[in-house]
Amino acid sequence: MSEQENEKNEAQPQQPDGDGPEESLVDKIKQLGQTNVPSAPDSNIHILPIIGQIEGHLQLPSKNKTTKYEHVLPQLVAIEQNPKIEGVILLLNTVGGDVEAGLALSEMVASLSKPTVSIVLGGGHSIGVPIATSADFSFITETATMTIHPIRLTGLVIGVPQTFEYLDKMQDRVIRFVTNHSNVDEEKFKELMFEKGNLTRDIGTNVIGEDAVKYGLIDEVGGVSEAIKKLNELIDEKNEGQVIQ
Repeated sequence: MSEQENEKNEAQPQQPDGDGPEESLVDKIKQLGQTNVPSAPDSNIHILPIIGQIEGHLQLPSKNKTTKYEHVLPQLVAIEQNPKIEGVILLLNTVGGDVEAGLALSEMVASLSKPTVSIVLGGGHSIGVPIATSADFSFITETATMTIHPIRLTGLVIGVPQTFEYLDKMQDRVIRFVTNHSNVDEEKFKELMFEKGNLTRDIGTNVIGEDAVKYGLIDEVGGVSEAIKKLNELIDEKNEGQVIQ
């Protein structure tokens, strides 16, 4: 090889071997659609999103945006056991879903020993209502909505008295949980649930922002900053109440 060819090769920039920052950046864009994933490794607050449809015992089509309760339940157990996590924020934008799965998530959140705050963003419909009220304190944005309606079944329904009795008992479980974990009156909640004419071709009520606070379903109208501020207050109160030996 001549001296001119050697000088030409040395002048050319070296191509990345696949492990460089340029290749890593391309991989992130391909896999995640963005260059970087925001993270807060030193934060004492865990963010738990409840997004899309809550998936229960039946797997939904892959095109559906879902929250799988078998994924969230272990997370809640891990949160309870992790001493570095002092509080939890629930971000809700859900259309509802499986009733028993939603109630399971609600009971798990309500039984956490660590302070919890929920925010309804966009929508907290159907079984999303108990999940929103399961936190120690709840927020809803001004434009967010919550649809309250009776329990509905899909698929084959056996028209016997036992079926309707089972549905009635399940509905009572939802009503009892919501009224026990919020400031809404039971009679008012049932009135919203069985309201006629509010929803097209359906029974129930669509509650928006401030109305949810007025009825006592949600504690305050607010967003992320208000939720973080409130959660930090709850964490401080809990830490002050602990006796250190």
